[in-house]
Amino acid sequence: MALGPDATVYLLAFVPAVIWGFTPVLDKRGMSLSGTALQASLTVVVVDLTLFVLALLLLRGPALLAGLDLAVAGLFLFAGMTGTALGRLAIFVGVDRVGASINSAVVSARPLFATALAFGLLGEPVSLATGVGIVVLVAGLAILSLSKGGDISGWETRDLAYPLASGTLFAFGNVLRRLGLGTDGADVLQAVALNEAGALLVFLGYAAVSGTAGFRSAERRSYLYFAGSGVLTAVALLSMFGALALPAGRVAIVESLASTAPLFTTVFAYFFLKDLERVTRGIVLGAVLVVIGVVFVTVEPGLFL
Repeated sequence: MALGPDATVYLLAFVPAVIWGFTPVLDKRGMSLSGTALQASLTVVVVDLTLFVLALLLLRGPALLAGLDLAVAGLFLFAGMTGTALGRLAIFVGVDRVGASINSAVVSARPLFATALAFGLLGEPVSLATGVGIVVLVAGLAILSLSKGGDISGWETRDLAYPLASGTLFAFGNVLRRLGLGTDGADVLQAVALNEAGALLVFLGYAAVSGTAGFRSAERRSYLYFAGSGVLTAVALLSMFGALALPAGRVAIVESLASTAPLFTTVFAYFFLKDLERVTRGIVLGAVLVVIGVVFVTVEPGLFL
């Protein structure tokens, strides 16, 4: 049984799921070492952007922006300013307050928002299988949220507003990226670089107005964790942008597969964050429902030939 052409989209979208299942573990470790959300966000953006610019220089030389459409460039910059800068800041606050496992689960509710936005803005179809899958995903995430796991110091229900906001912003950003990648105005590498450049502009503007105190930590080891998270995030972003750039890379499909990250975060948190988080039966059950939801969303006739 051979994989059909659409399988490339599924494979590319699955890479961010695994990576973003592990990066919250690094982020939680960094936050536990007096790290801040602003410090983590800026470190990840600087690492990502540096890697992307170096890759562009290596592959294109001085003509790294050749063929770039200014309107499309503006779209990716705006996606970075909203879906990346603000979304990433919210996700780090969430990791700090509710823990990696719970935060990852709630952020992964974004397929619901992404599908609605893609339907309204891009006219992408919503099949019955996709709808059922998203409902099951959301049910699994709800169980995860009520599992009484996560950060061992405890957290309040209102703290879930941070990962929920992050999921909404990420979903909005991915709809804009899909729109931009549907043109010939930028290639994937240019798109991810512009995305991170937009995020960097937001943090530099914030620093210019409010100062740099929030971007620093007295514990140097925290920078190593956030830098590692940045390197892995660069790989995940390239893979996700690559999936969205393909003709079959519907936002609902890519978002839903990438949103299986909580399953991996649950496993990683159990083994690597025992001193910081609780992994309960509710978390395990919720993660299983997420996987079932993804099966409904992703298994379509075009996947296998």
